[in-house]
Parts: sequence; structure tokens; C-alpha cells
Amino acid sequence: MTATSARPGDSAAVFVVKGSDPGLVDRGVERLLAELTSPEGATGDPEDPTVANLSLAVAIEEHRAPNGEDELMLGPVLDALFTPAFLADRRIVVLRDAEHLDSSQAAELASRLGEPFAPNVLVLAVVGKALPAALAKAVKARGREIDTSPGSSGKARTQWLSEQLQSAPVHLDPAARHLLEGHLGEDVSRLHALLDVLAAAYGEGGRVTPAELEPFLGEEGGAPPWELTDALDNGDAATAVQAARRLLGPGGRHPFQLLATLHKHYGAMLRLDGSGITDPGEAASLLGMSPFPARKVLSQGGRLGSARIARAVSLVADADLDLRGVVDWPDELVIEVLVARLAQLSRTRLAAPAGARRPARTP
Repeated sequence: MTATSARPGDSAAVFVVKGSDPGLVDRGVERLLAELTSPEGATGDPEDPTVANLSLAVAIEEHRAPNGEDELMLGPVLDALFTPAFLADRRIVVLRDAEHLDSSQAAELASRLGEPFAPNVLVLAVVGKALPAALAKAVKARGREIDTSPGSSGKARTQWLSEQLQSAPVHLDPAARHLLEGHLGEDVSRLHALLDVLAAAYGEGGRVTPAELEPFLGEEGGAPPWELTDALDNGDAATAVQAARRLLGPGGRHPFQLLATLHKHYGAMLRLDGSGITDPGEAASLLGMSPFPARKVLSQGGRLGSARIARAVSLVADADLDLRGVVDWPDELVIEVLVARLAQLSRTRLAAPAGARRPARTP
């Protein structure tokens, strides 16, 4: 992440640090503050170090937008932004959880951003949501955004992790990087704290192998849903069961949420089955998804065929009833049996008609 501040004399200097993970957004804010309070950032001209003034003092004032019945008093935030700093040359006003601003507060703040308040700076931290339209437009015109999200796809997360490790205080060899990526899963907010621990243990610039990394990994992070569906499509029961456990455990998903993911996955195949659609673009339009996942659904549906798609949908429906008490099994066992059976469908021919009676089960 890089950040630059407005040059002296600019009418506004506004930064939005946004992302889906609170920990990554907080880290993004801290890195931005470190840059803005550095000698170059404090002058407002990091491109011209000859104007740096090492004696320039910067004051930081933090506010937080409450989430709930309490209402943010916008007055103190605006007063801090438009008032010269006391015993300092510049004030940086940080408003965390800015996604909780209501429409009237966002509109008021947006209207004030056109007024001069340099050399002061406003930093808005936003988690999980977009800013209201009026404020987003004002920020786009007067400031800049810093996105801390690692991305939702596996490729995007891998690229994000690689970028973070390039500037890490330790060097992980390729095998250690692979182990780290698989272990963290969706829980990427733990990455930087883990890297700091590794640096403390092995020294700045130390080389870390899998054997040296393993003692510090802790609990596995949650798995992304596509890890489960990819394992099912590949017929890999062991990986599918492991992914389901991570989704239910560290991932914090309820069993019915996991069933919804599976219903969507096989339901999409069911919608395409018999439609005659072979083009990923047409499939994406019908399913309301991007072409890449639509291509995967189209391909897997063709491999399974109508009978096994119907059987998969039936298995998901049976598991829904089982979770509601048809069988006296723990929820985790119901899910594990389900994903093992779904994975089996991708490996073998269907052994019984889709409407066949289920055998009696005992724990």
C-alpha cells in the first residue's frame, strides 16, 4: 500500500482506507498515518525531499462512528478538521467505522469537503460497506482511496499474499509460502502479526522453512466456499470434508449456510441441464454470475449428467431434513457425510435411481 498526502496549499486532503477485514483496514490506517507523519509526508510533498522540515509537528485526533442507537456527533470531527492544530503544524483527523454514517451526516461531511482545511488531513476508515454516494463522490474529487482487501477469488488472494510477503520482515521459501497460504485460508488478517512473530523469532531478513513456520501457525483459518465446491467437483472427498470442517469451525458458518452454498452450486447445474446452453457467456447471463464460475458450472454439469445432478440436489435436500432432526446426528456429521457422498458422485457412476429410497441410518 502506498499513500501520498496533499501538497501544501491544496484545499483538501482526504484519504479513504477501505476493505472487508477490520484488521487489514486498521493496519492500512496505521501504515498511512506512519507515512503522513514521516518528514516527507508531514511536508505534504513526498516527491520533493528538499522541502522536508524535520521539526514539523503533527497531531492525530481519532473519532469512531458508533454502530447502534448512539449517534455520531459530527460537530467535533468538523471542528477538529477546520481548526488549526494547537502546538502542532498539522492535524490528522481519523474517523473510524465511517460506514456507519447515515445519509444526512454523509451529505453534511461531503458538502464541507469543498472548503479549505489544509494543512489538516481527513482519514476515513471503512469496513465492509461502500460510503454513501454523496460522500464517495466528494472523496473521489478531493482525495484518494486505499483498498486493503485481498480479493475474493483464489487467484486474487494468492497475488495479494505474494505482494505482502515481498515486503515482509522475513523470507519464506516457496514451500513455506504454500503452507502459509493453505493454513490461513480466509483468515488473512493474521498474516502481518504472524510475520512480526517470525521476525522476532528468527531475526529481520531471516529465512523461514516449513519446519520453522509450523510452530507459529496456530489454528487453521476458515476455508473459502470455492475450496469446498472445487474439491467436490474433483471427487476429492478428503479435501472436501476438511474444507467443510474449516467452513464450520474457523470460518464460523452455520450448517444451513453451508447447505445454501451447496444448493446454489448444484442448483446452478440443474438450471443449465437440458437448456442446450454451451456458451459460458450465455450461462453467466442465465445464472447471474461472471463467466469464469459459469464456465466451471457448465463443465461440471456436463460431466455429472442429469441423473447425478438430480441425485446431488436430492442429497442436499435430505441433509436439510437431517439437520432439522430426522436423524439423531451431530450437525457436523450430517455435513461430513453429505460432502463425502457428493464427492463420490464425481468419481463413480450413479449406483441407484435419483428417487431411490434411502437406507436406514444409525449413528
